[in-house]
Amino acid sequence: MFNKILIANRGEIACRVINTAKRLGVKTVAVYSEADRNSLHVKLADEAIHIGPAASSESYLVIEKIIAAALKTGAQAIHPGYGFLSENAKFAQACHDNKLVFIGPPIPAIKAMGSKSAAKTIMEKAGVPLVPGYHGEDPSPQILKNAANDMGYPVLLKAIAGGGGKGMRQVWSEAEFDNELDAAKREALSSFGNDDMLVEKYLTAPRHVEFQVFCDSHGNALHLFERDCTVQRRHQKVIEEAPAPNFSAQLREKMGDAAVRAAQAIDYQGAGTVEFLLDQDGSFYFMEMNTRLQVEHPVTEMITGQDLVEWQLLVAAGERLPAKQADLKIHGHAFEARVYAEDPYNDFLPTAGKLIGLKLPETNKTVRIDTGVVAGDEVSPFYDPMISKLVVWAETRALALNKLVTALDQYNISGITSNVSFLRTLASHTAFANAELDTGFIEKHADDLFQKPTIDSYVVLPLVSLFLILNKSKADTPWTKINTWRLNQSNTQRLTLSIDQQDYIAEIEHKPSTQSYRINVDDNSYDVAGRYVDGELQATVNGHNQRVTILKSLVGYSLFIDGQTIAFDIAQRDYGDAQDATSNSHFNAPMNGTVVDVLVEAGSRVKEGDSLIIMEAMKMQHAIKAPSGGCIVDVFYAKGELVDGGSELLTFTTDTASDEKP
Repeated sequence: MFNKILIANRGEIACRVINTAKRLGVKTVAVYSEADRNSLHVKLADEAIHIGPAASSESYLVIEKIIAAALKTGAQAIHPGYGFLSENAKFAQACHDNKLVFIGPPIPAIKAMGSKSAAKTIMEKAGVPLVPGYHGEDPSPQILKNAANDMGYPVLLKAIAGGGGKGMRQVWSEAEFDNELDAAKREALSSFGNDDMLVEKYLTAPRHVEFQVFCDSHGNALHLFERDCTVQRRHQKVIEEAPAPNFSAQLREKMGDAAVRAAQAIDYQGAGTVEFLLDQDGSFYFMEMNTRLQVEHPVTEMITGQDLVEWQLLVAAGERLPAKQADLKIHGHAFEARVYAEDPYNDFLPTAGKLIGLKLPETNKTVRIDTGVVAGDEVSPFYDPMISKLVVWAETRALALNKLVTALDQYNISGITSNVSFLRTLASHTAFANAELDTGFIEKHADDLFQKPTIDSYVVLPLVSLFLILNKSKADTPWTKINTWRLNQSNTQRLTLSIDQQDYIAEIEHKPSTQSYRINVDDNSYDVAGRYVDGELQATVNGHNQRVTILKSLVGYSLFIDGQTIAFDIAQRDYGDAQDATSNSHFNAPMNGTVVDVLVEAGSRVKEGDSLIIMEAMKMQHAIKAPSGGCIVDVFYAKGELVDGGSELLTFTTDTASDEKP
């Protein structure tokens, strides 16, 4: 076993590797960019080396800096995590050239699977079923288009060097092929430095099932069963589970054998994942092989009782696999929910900012949280917006799902927008509970999943009022205390509450002898009492005892109740006639990020739907499009510039507006 390893990554996966290394007595070295100087993985590691500016292209993706840090600290091996350099053959070669062990597969295996088209050729020879498509040597646009026309639509465009849903587009007709190909190539070039594409038939209602495989240098190979990763948005996984539901033992054996055969076809070593599309008739097709540890590996660990990072270290150190296929059994059921800084109700656009409040479910052997942040940390626009992975286990799928919903109720974030409420809605959906799954699940059930719940004012108003009374009564000065005592009159006052941008007037009467209050608000009366301790409001409302979480937020406070996050504060009225700052919202930056491309200039004529500016943040691209035909008046940002969310990007005049001018 190694004495010291360097982790060439950041965030939750770096922390994950550090935790196993510590348990095994292996010292760890972290690397960090300027943006990560105070990050959790830096604090957990035994040593840490600064490797450059925030941009990953100048830090985490610079091979020479990673190698230099390993040599400087005397590390014997490098764990690449996932993303960044984890599937980069040049990086693995640099490790080898500098006598550092790359904790991953052999270089030829990385190269073989690094190209989706080459991988499919190898799998075809190994007898692994493939989705119909073109993955030949000529990826020119016309060849791809001809292949798509021959197969019939819909088809799926994929970057041959891609992964994580980047450089991937569904195409539903020949008319939209060229635009979608251009967009996919642009995203692939930005993400992977290679814009070559392949095209394959798009299965309209498949499941995404993958097998965890492991091989050592002694000729041993096995799988650790399957994970169902079907529920996705934008080709990126949202909730994963293991084992796959409605999955027979016979199908498990067939797909598992195919996965091991795929690994053996490239003389694989270490951890890998073979991904399949499973059609409704039980047919399955090879998608790709990821030559690294997967984000969702914890669900496999939960149902097998194995530590896959420990297995990686053992195999990289030249040891044999710690188990044989017959030794491995499935026990229980596990779910993983990916908690992201993103807004599901705004096309899942990433958000960035400070985690002002963070209250997590209690962890134990059946509830696990893999994270790289703590309260007060910044979610940076430079990297993937994942906050954590919430993993739960129980004896059955139904019990595990109940545990997941409960844990999501207890997962409270303030300061930035997250997807926690959406995850809870998804996990609570009847179709999800019944395992009625395909990769279009979110789109199919969009009306249910994206309907923002309405506020039950009868429940919320007394809780919010009580909290504000308790919070303000702690103030040190008479000017900020909520106390309107008058001689020979009741101790009452009026308080204007702002709850999710709606105002309510509450009349509050303090009852000193009972340390309680009578609140009249929204035509209802409540007798309330309680206390607020460490983020928890313990309240009695008309004899009903309740406990809810309330955290300080960016502006005001956030109440977490029944899966909802409700923003509130004492109203601050603006009596001016200020112009609505969002009136030009079509052309305001939807997020903090970088301008990847400017496709128009002042005076350009555009049609409805034309892309005007391409922005990128947290590894995702977003196109600002024309809502109608018109003319560009002015453009305020150039390619490569950083933009704050909400900034005006350009001005635009519609054809209708132009026609009305004298």
